Amino acid sequence: MNKIILHKGKDKAAWQLHPWVFSGAIKHIQGSPTNGEVVEVFNIDNEFIAYGVYSGLSRVAVRLLEWHPDKHIDESWWRDRVRRAVAQRKHLLNESNDTCRLIFAEADFIPGLIADKYADFISIQVHAAAVERVKEWIVDELATLLKPRGIYERSDLKSREHEGLQDTNGVAYGEVPPEFVDVIENGIKYQINILEGQKSGFYCDQRENRALTAQYVKGKRVLDCFSYSGGFTLNALRAGAASVVAVDSSALAIETLKRNVEVNSFDTNTYKAVQSDVNKYLRQLGEEGEKFDVIVLDPPKYAPSRSALDKASRAYKDLNRRGLMLLESGGLLATFSCSGAMDIETFKQVIAWAALDAGKEIQYIRQFTQPEDHPVRASFPEGEYLKGLLVRVV
Repeated sequence: MNKIILHKGKDKAAWQLHPWVFSGAIKHIQGSPTNGEVVEVFNIDNEFIAYGVYSGLSRVAVRLLEWHPDKHIDESWWRDRVRRAVAQRKHLLNESNDTCRLIFAEADFIPGLIADKYADFISIQVHAAAVERVKEWIVDELATLLKPRGIYERSDLKSREHEGLQDTNGVAYGEVPPEFVDVIENGIKYQINILEGQKSGFYCDQRENRALTAQYVKGKRVLDCFSYSGGFTLNALRAGAASVVAVDSSALAIETLKRNVEVNSFDTNTYKAVQSDVNKYLRQLGEEGEKFDVIVLDPPKYAPSRSALDKASRAYKDLNRRGLMLLESGGLLATFSCSGAMDIETFKQVIAWAALDAGKEIQYIRQFTQPEDHPVRASFPEGEYLKGLLVRVV
């Protein structure tokens, strides 16, 4: 087996079970590993640290998988990791909820793989060459465990370029999903688009936060920004919001939202769907003197890396400033960031700056995070990407 020797002093994170070895930490490579091949990792004193998988094109040159030298990364190892991940989520699936994340990459010791269950279908995304090599085993194990109607691959990710992989979309097992798949989350029905929707088709990471936010909306005027297929909107309508305005720039998202309102038989007179750039629409609402009781800001990832954090912080501040200006005393802002590079303390500071610029005094009354099917390994804090705050204007 090919061996990776680390520089002196560059092995600390690996000993502490962090799964990433950056290219700059490597002193020497014995052999010629190909992308996705299993390698052994040693320190400068030739002490075994872990088994991992190699990537010669990525900044993360090795993704560590197993720290026990007597365990081998073979077919049974990969299948066992899939079984463990699925078993840990079984209790989340019931008659009120048939969608969840089954496999969350590094958190489940399968770096480079996302698998989401949507009713009778599974959507997978493969980011890494190592998973590409063993994809057949993973798909077969998922099919054996869950017996879905179909498993569909949505591997059209920019990250695949760094692994020497081309985009792959198509059926990995069973049937092609229909244009809209019927799922249920928190007792609410959704029609989601696995084939063309954002990410793998749906954002199940906001499941708990949608329900928590809905506790505050009864009889209130709600503005749901970056609404996508309507998660926060639908929860607000069920909870008795007086009215909801849902805003998204995607025509497909707006069309999907409308379908979801209808399939739940909600009163179509209590909501309005607006296709628009959110910042532009917030500015327009401010000019018109509109006010709301509850505003949700759930934007896409503004900071894909730490180098983008300063620019992202300015974008988050401006977005939240515009939102806060539409709230009066007692109004609530549920604001989120899915940028892993931004921690919760930095996010709080950004919101504080936004409040100062908006001329508002605020209180943080709740913190939001990702649900248990998106776990965070203690040795991999980078997996904690979703954070949010419920903010009250004093």
